[in-house]
Amino acid sequence: MNISIDIQEIDNHVFAKINGEIDAYTAPKLREALIPFNDKYGIEMSIDLSGVTYMDSTGLGVFVGLFKGLRTNEGKLSLNGLTSRIERLFDITGLSKIMDINTEVEGGV
Repeated sequence: MNISIDIQEIDNHVFAKINGEIDAYTAPKLREALIPFNDKYGIEMSIDLSGVTYMDSTGLGVFVGLFKGLRTNEGKLSLNGLTSRIERLFDITGLSKIMDINTEVEGGV
């Protein structure tokens, strides 16, 4: 089970590209890479998930924690490039109603 995370930070904008699977084994690595941005004020983070082939509830938990942390510090999160299967996870859980979810890729690393 593999995951690659590429992050580019320009001022208060963060662009991340994630490839692979997000599950119980890879979620800690993803959390470790993304959660430090929660401590910065006004971060606008855009995450490209077009290369993610699988995600379970552990992955959803990483994004919920990131979303809450960024909002606490007046930041923003957008998730882009979701496949229909992964978009459905966000729809089923109701997260697509509170998070900025896009099937198209914006910005980039």
